[in-house]
Amino acid sequence: MNTQIQAIHFKADQKLQGYISKKLEKLETFYTGIIDAQVFLKVENSSVKENKTIEIKLNAKQNSFIQTVTSRSFEASTDLAIESLKKAVKRYKGRAGSLLTHGV
Repeated sequence: MNTQIQAIHFKADQKLQGYISKKLEKLETFYTGIIDAQVFLKVENSSVKENKTIEIKLNAKQNSFIQTVTSRSFEASTDLAIESLKKAVKRYKGRAGSLLTHGV
């Protein structure tokens, strides 16, 4: 999967980028129709502890999935976003599969 990671107004280190890419690659085990992912990292208002926002957009063959999460760290935000995307992808795959088996 082609993954583009953009950090807005700061430089994301290789360790964080590797962590995000590794987590995204695991989504392909649930749905092989994922084409690419776009990830945006932002640091919101710095006076608040939960200020690390990640927005992930997955582009699949016939659908797109978008998830935005804010928490204390980018790793925690990544984990929460990936969990939500995993559920969405599984739900979509199940729904698409049932449509094919019922001839719709």
